[in-house]
Amino acid sequence: MTTYAVTGSSGQLGRRIVHALLDLHVSPFDVIALARDTATIDDLAALGVRVRHADYDEPASLEVALEGVDRLVLVSGSEVGKRAEQHRAVITAAQQAGVKRIAYTSLLKADSSSVGLAPEHVETERALADSSIETAVLRNSWYTENYTAQIPGYRERGAIVAAAGDASVSTATRADLADAAAAAITADAVKPVYELAGTTFTFAQLAHTISSVTGTEVTYTSVSVEELAAGMVEGGMDEGTAQFWASIDASIARGDLATDSTDLRDLIGREPTSLEEAVRAEL
Repeated sequence: MTTYAVTGSSGQLGRRIVHALLDLHVSPFDVIALARDTATIDDLAALGVRVRHADYDEPASLEVALEGVDRLVLVSGSEVGKRAEQHRAVITAAQQAGVKRIAYTSLLKADSSSVGLAPEHVETERALADSSIETAVLRNSWYTENYTAQIPGYRERGAIVAAAGDASVSTATRADLADAAAAAITADAVKPVYELAGTTFTFAQLAHTISSVTGTEVTYTSVSVEELAAGMVEGGMDEGTAQFWASIDASIARGDLATDSTDLRDLIGREPTSLEEAVRAEL
C-alpha cells in the first residue's frame, strides 16, 4: 500500500488535505499527518490517521517523520522569509527517506509573478527540480476566503476598497485546493506544474455578488496603492503589513493573480466552487 504524508496538518489547508485523502477512500492508517505540535491534530488521530511530530526548523524531526512515506504533500510554511530554507530541509529529508513523489503548494504563476510571496516559492520549485523526486507543483491561486472572510466589514462599510482598478483576480476555496492536492498526490501520473484557480472576478463583481446574496448594498471603491496602504494604517494596521497587502492589489492590477487555466477543474473532476457559492457558504 502507498503511504501518504501531509505537512502542516494543523493548518487550515493541511487539515483539509488530510480529510480530502480520506474522502478518496485512502485508509486512515496509510495517511500520516505531520505537525509541529501533534496535540493540535488530536481530531485527526481520532479518525485513525497516524500523527507525527515534524518541525521545519528541526531537520532531525523531519527525517524521523518521513520514514516509510511514499508520497508527500508539502504544504508551504507560514513564516515568510524562512520558507525557502525550511522547504529545502523537507526536500532533503524526503530524499533521504526515499519519498517517491512530492506535491508542493506554490503560488499562481510563481515564476513570473510580482507578488512578494513568489520568490520563496520559486526557490522551492528549483530545489524540487534539482532533487530526484517526482514533483507536482500546485500553484495555488489566492484563497476565495481572503475576501469572503471580510464580508462583515464590507457590509458594515457598504464598500470594498481596493487598488486593483478593473483587473480580475482568480481565486479558489481552500476545500477545492485541498481536493486538488489529494487528487495530485494519489494520481497514477501527474504534470510537473498545475496553475490552480476556480473562479475569476473583478472587485466590482465581488461587490455585486455580496450585495445580491446578502441584500446589503456594497459598492467597489477604487483607490491608489498609496491611498489603500494609508487607509489600512489609519485603521490600525502596522506600516509593513499595510504595504504588503496593498502590494497584492498592485500585482492583481498587473494580472499576476488571474488565469484561465482549467487545471483545478481537471484535477478535482468537477466545477470548482463559484464566487456566489463561496459567499453563501461564508454566511
